[in-house]
Amino acid sequence: MNIFVLLKRTFDTEEKISIANGVINEDGAEFIINPYDEYAVEEAIQIRDDHGGEVTVLTVGNEDAEKQLRTALAMGADKAVLINIEDDVEYSDQYTTAKIIAEYLKDKEVDLIIAGNVAIDNASGQVGPRVADLLDIPYITTITNLTIDGKNVSVVRDVEGDEEKIETTLPLLVTAQQGLNDPRYPSLPGIMKAKKKPLATLELDDLDLEEEDVEAKTKTIEIYLPQQKQAGKLLTGEIEEQVKELVSLLHTEAKVI
Repeated sequence: MNIFVLLKRTFDTEEKISIANGVINEDGAEFIINPYDEYAVEEAIQIRDDHGGEVTVLTVGNEDAEKQLRTALAMGADKAVLINIEDDVEYSDQYTTAKIIAEYLKDKEVDLIIAGNVAIDNASGQVGPRVADLLDIPYITTITNLTIDGKNVSVVRDVEGDEEKIETTLPLLVTAQQGLNDPRYPSLPGIMKAKKKPLATLELDDLDLEEEDVEAKTKTIEIYLPQQKQAGKLLTGEIEEQVKELVSLLHTEAKVI
């Protein structure tokens, strides 16, 4: 079974984000595998161990993402592919990423593609479904259970606190939700083996793509942090006095009445 995992390099969840001139300052920041993608890597490894085959982790970005790919290899993936667009694409979005991934996968023998439900930085959840659409294969999002029997697949997906059961067939793309599994930590032997596992680096030219072929469909104007909330006020005194003060504050300060 040929399994591909879509992986993204994101800020560490413990990282304090700083913004300067409308852009995120990445100097000195720590980066990790997007946490939802860790569920995808773990699920792919378990499926390969049960059914045989090969797990390939794939990312679009720059050479810095090699560290996260090596981490996935240390977890147990078989090989990795980095599509480096740093020198070819000035600005990218979810369409750009999906177009590049689909172009890479279009001539591959794909049985299963697993992506994270969302990335913790932009949280759009678009890349996986866009890839499936470009490849013309079915997809199911936010899965919490996956069972494969030959070409038949049974899936349980999270639907806002409830669950939905779906039957489908391979090839298929799914996106991993929290609760699908417990991702393993890379072991020392796994880390040592990862250094010898293949990691291919490609550029747009290798996919016969030009920058205009993957031109972003959206543009981020500015990034900013939410305004700090002011401390709340505690009203004291008799109920009638509190009501009068509350009404006055809603009118003069909150300006909602």
